[in-house]
Amino acid sequence: MHIQNVDYQADNAPQDLAQSLRETGFAVLSNHPITPARIQAIYTSWGNFFASEGKQNYLRDPIRQDGYFPFKSEHAKDADEKDLKEFFHIYPWGRVPENLAAETRAFYADLVGLGVELLGWLDGQLPADISGKLSAPLREMMTGSEQSLLRILHYPPVAEDERSAAIRAAAHEDINLITLLVAGSQPGLQAMDNQGRWHEVPCDPGMITINNGDMLALASANYFPSTTHRVVNPGENPNQSRYSMPMFLHPRPDVELKPAFSADQFLQERLKEIGLK
Repeated sequence: MHIQNVDYQADNAPQDLAQSLRETGFAVLSNHPITPARIQAIYTSWGNFFASEGKQNYLRDPIRQDGYFPFKSEHAKDADEKDLKEFFHIYPWGRVPENLAAETRAFYADLVGLGVELLGWLDGQLPADISGKLSAPLREMMTGSEQSLLRILHYPPVAEDERSAAIRAAAHEDINLITLLVAGSQPGLQAMDNQGRWHEVPCDPGMITINNGDMLALASANYFPSTTHRVVNPGENPNQSRYSMPMFLHPRPDVELKPAFSADQFLQERLKEIGLK
């Protein structure tokens, strides 16, 4: 499984991105505008939040799905065990702790902007028979959307009695169009190839991993497949936390992914399947 390292500044970046997403469902973006120092600063700020009792003041809204989700809130579709993680959901209209708001909202906006640009790249690489199936160009599906989700994840040290029963994030596919995953603070992300074998996804500091979601696979008639991935427990040092920040690019709720089936209908189905609704 060859996940391409796509140089954001290169002339052939759109072609490389589309090829890697088409062949593996994943790509790794380097030399992009979001600096490693900025990423590390965000991890430090939110690490302090997860270490504080103040997080309990932001418990998730079960209707709006924003705010703080305590440890073991979610399980992967069809999984029996809850994932070993806690996290915070950020939407443009949602809650953010006041001391983190300016830094986090600017980060959110820049990731969405980058993601929309990448969707435009994919539009330019689609063959006519695939683009003709779309209800709108991928980039236009994002126009006016307030559904994109920045998830700040904390995987705490893994307790000994949990090491065999559950993992940090069980095998799953993402819901949305594409995900921009800022490199985690520790390794652990793996992707599955067509033969069911697991492969480590590069996580060098500053890299952003791009992967297809189920909405993109559905809208593109699986031209861009949604690849199964997971986050495994640490082997050598289970007492170390891991932080991660995926930005899930969601289209407007009314966008049709296929005839008479909207993005919102798909989202509501999946939220029930993973135990969040």
